[in-house]
Amino acid sequence: MAELLLEALDLTRHYEVRRGLFQPKGVVKALNGVSFTLAPRRTLAVVGESGCGKSTLARQLTLIEAPSRGALKIRGVDAATADAATLKGLRRDVQMVFQNPFASLNPRKTIATTLAEPLVINTPLSAAERRERVEGLAAKVGLRPEHLRRYPHMFSGGQRQRIAIARAMVLNPGIVVADEPVSALDVSIQAQILNLFMDLQDEFGTGYVFISHNLSVVEHVADDVMVMYLGAAVEVGDKRTLFASPRHPYTQALMSATPALRKVERRQRIVIHGELPSPLNPPTGCAFHKRCPLAMPRCSEEAPQLRDVDGRRVACHAA
Repeated sequence: MAELLLEALDLTRHYEVRRGLFQPKGVVKALNGVSFTLAPRRTLAVVGESGCGKSTLARQLTLIEAPSRGALKIRGVDAATADAATLKGLRRDVQMVFQNPFASLNPRKTIATTLAEPLVINTPLSAAERRERVEGLAAKVGLRPEHLRRYPHMFSGGQRQRIAIARAMVLNPGIVVADEPVSALDVSIQAQILNLFMDLQDEFGTGYVFISHNLSVVEHVADDVMVMYLGAAVEVGDKRTLFASPRHPYTQALMSATPALRKVERRQRIVIHGELPSPLNPPTGCAFHKRCPLAMPRCSEEAPQLRDVDGRRVACHAA
């Protein structure tokens, strides 16, 4: 079995917030005990509606924030307890591709300078060696040599995302976290960028954590899928298994909302009523029980734990 690139164990992130001038501080439970693994050349897709904790998870994985509780092991090293020198080395191995390629690129720097900057900071390579690596990687993502002398505003959205991907890959990281990397792009460009991700993964052996709300995109790129609701994983498993027969009511509702061109692929629409609960005051028991069509008295009292059901793990009493 290949060495695991990433292992999250009970990963938790809570934030203290002020409720009011004379009221005690509240706690926003943004991430609640998420556990998963990532192997080389595998893509884990993280899906869920806005507010479910996807972006908080991305900040944990890229070491922008420390977890409130739990362990995050990168190639076997626990980042939650590592010293500053070890963390610097781990950050080289985890890179991120952001949702908006224009906002994530410095408008005052040429593309060559942007791509070489991680090498200047993190490697002892000479200027000639940095230039050679930048030019080679730019060619792999579909950029021509003359593009390197230009600035971000001179490119289309798809080209900017190619630049952002090249910047993430220039250090040859083991893990890339992609946070909605194609949602800001035209549909005609999305497939090109997704195929580029997959081609680079085949060549470099990178593991991806692919955060998205678009299940059609997830079905195209993922190997495994983790469905999140209010900061916790509710269903985790192989992509084919989850798409063929989702077991959690929330996953079933998400799948039913995915548009399909062919009538035979369309699912009966499942409508979820009510709003996503506040992470500042989550409901007792199962977080989904107030919106769940299968809810029973036990669901409001006892929080379900992930358990094996038909080849995947599901957190649901009724599954």
